[in-house]
Amino acid sequence: MPKKIVLAYSGGLDTSVILKWLQLNYDCPVATYTADVGQNDDFKEIELKAKSAGVKEICIDDLKEEFVNDYVFPMFRANAVYEGVYLLGTAIARPLIAKKQIEFAKKIGADAVAHGSTGKGNDQVRFEIGYYATDPNIEIIAPWRLWNLKSREDLIEFAQKYQITVPKDKIGEPPFSVDENVLHTSAEGKILEDPWESPPEYVFSRTKKIEDTPNISEDIIISFQNGNPIKINNESFTAFEILEKLNSLGFEHGIGRVDLVENRFIGMKSRGIYETPGGTILFHAHRAIESITLDKQSTHEKDSIVSRYAELIYNGFWFGKERKELQKIVDRNQNQVNGDVKLKLFKGNVIIMGRKSKNSLYDLSKVSFEKNNAQDQKKASEFIKSQFLKIN
Repeated sequence: MPKKIVLAYSGGLDTSVILKWLQLNYDCPVATYTADVGQNDDFKEIELKAKSAGVKEICIDDLKEEFVNDYVFPMFRANAVYEGVYLLGTAIARPLIAKKQIEFAKKIGADAVAHGSTGKGNDQVRFEIGYYATDPNIEIIAPWRLWNLKSREDLIEFAQKYQITVPKDKIGEPPFSVDENVLHTSAEGKILEDPWESPPEYVFSRTKKIEDTPNISEDIIISFQNGNPIKINNESFTAFEILEKLNSLGFEHGIGRVDLVENRFIGMKSRGIYETPGGTILFHAHRAIESITLDKQSTHEKDSIVSRYAELIYNGFWFGKERKELQKIVDRNQNQVNGDVKLKLFKGNVIIMGRKSKNSLYDLSKVSFEKNNAQDQKKASEFIKSQFLKIN
């Protein structure tokens, strides 16, 4: 039996019910931990909810800058994308939250942590691997794998029994499940489970629908230093502010919607609706600046590991040795990835309009069609013949 538990707490239906369930089933204090990773939550309200439930130790942890600086940006330096389209918005937040939850547990003398992830999802894996990576001896309590509550209806009945406030949109059958941070918003479940049915427009909160976006495009310039964005239109921002600004631009132009049927780590397929407005702009801009600052070998070596790198993050292995080794490959030449990228934003599209860098490897004298000569043609013929011999 643990002597104190720290619950990852959002103040929503699930974690409010879990908090009460823990208090009823464990003869020890329960503390709450809430990570602010840029989601649109009322943290004062979350704190008041925890206090009203009898919680004495409450942590609201502002992780926004650390999240973007130390997790989002390294991932984007790798150009990581899962199964061709998913920019890993949920997956990249879980390791940081898990790590900080354990640190808070240690600070207050707790020997157990709890989370609200279900037994069918990826997040249970991500959280628990993150917990063990930070403290291999921690006790983990996963109520969805332990209790006899099987549905949202069961949770609502439990909440009503114990006079727990139920969010209005959770009364009755909830339409879908949402996760949010500064990088993205995801929605899945219920009305979204049929992959043939188009998602209703009210699912989307971070992007305008294309019909409502401006009929005039908008040009921006993103400046990079060592592979990270540092300025937008020559104005400097912090890491979090950069992503916030790009989110605002992406929202206005309907950029970053993804409808994906993905392969979960635990084996089943799942349909998710993702919005990553700022991240989508950043992804295209970073690849554009790399195109003139990284040599062929570095570029292709990076591209060859993207799928594995993304899979490791998706599966929850951010703290693993393999991910760290791949990060070294990713960052080997990022000190050369400096310069500006000019982009046009229009009707859901991110269009590269130009790129320049003091580290540019682009040599106009070698590629111009205006400076061909016979010697160049002879070298090209010899090169082609030598390549043919290699494959036969």
